[in-house]
Amino acid sequence: MTSGRDFARTGGPTHGLLKVRIRHLVAGALFLLFLAAMVQPLLWAQGRGAAGAPTPPGQNPKGMRVFIWAGPKTHGPGQHDYPRFLAEWAELLTAHGAIVDGSLHPPYSADLERTDVVVIYIGDAGYLSETQKATLDAYVRRGGGLVSLHDSLCGPDPVYLASVLGGAKKHGEVNFTLEAPVNYAVVDKSDPIMKDMTDLTIWDEAFFNMTWAKNPGIKVLATNPIYPTRSAGDHKGEVVPQIWSYEHTVPGGQPSRAFVWMQGHTYDNFNNWQIQRTLFRGIAWAAKRPVDELVDYVPPVRPARMGAPGTGIGGPPAAGRGMPPAPAKK
Repeated sequence: MTSGRDFARTGGPTHGLLKVRIRHLVAGALFLLFLAAMVQPLLWAQGRGAAGAPTPPGQNPKGMRVFIWAGPKTHGPGQHDYPRFLAEWAELLTAHGAIVDGSLHPPYSADLERTDVVVIYIGDAGYLSETQKATLDAYVRRGGGLVSLHDSLCGPDPVYLASVLGGAKKHGEVNFTLEAPVNYAVVDKSDPIMKDMTDLTIWDEAFFNMTWAKNPGIKVLATNPIYPTRSAGDHKGEVVPQIWSYEHTVPGGQPSRAFVWMQGHTYDNFNNWQIQRTLFRGIAWAAKRPVDELVDYVPPVRPARMGAPGTGIGGPPAAGRGMPPAPAKK
């Protein structure tokens, strides 16, 4: 008598059933591939990406490419809110015509292949592994731009950070005022980056005891006399640059630009319309784009989709979304 195992091996009913099941699986897989090929063009036509995720309304395909390098939140409420900055400024910059990517860790080489400018808002960005440092060096050598906000220019080696940002401070040294008035004095009112900036006062944190790049040095855009807090010590009254630009060329590389705003301890200051516009222009300048590209961007007109009358559903985001209007000139 033939066993069930021998019967299957000789091509009996069990073997035939297995063939049928395999054919069904193959047919199902081919159908799914066919369906994906049919649906994908429809997703792109509706403004969706390869994974079906919606692309930002009014995305500017020719916009500057910005990578936001942020990190985990530190400090108390309303201070050093790096993840919030990543989320809000990715949306804000997109609404102003940029193509934005970002992460809560240093960018990888692949992240920087087509990046025009890296905006850094993370505590102590100078703590880099050798691989991370080599990635940043290669990016700067090919002419990539950098924007440093608040304590991003802090680390164990301020000489190195100053070589790419123009100035830096050493972690562990007392070189800050803590919360205090920051009284800006705009040094060069004719600089296009400072077009909307006045000698205003904000409540934030200022740094001193800096390491500065030399040959070339920075271009000072705004200074602040160090407020006499306890931590300021003998530096009280010292006039220190707080906003600057920096152009340099790494030997064998392309010219690179950096823009630095040393405030941002208090997160609400990012919503000040003068500071927002100054940051927009600093980002565009560092990216080697027209300095007013982000400020003046107007989204393209898109046909309205079905929705309640007057809602503008499906249309572009409002021009200047997130940017408080400039006060009326008297």
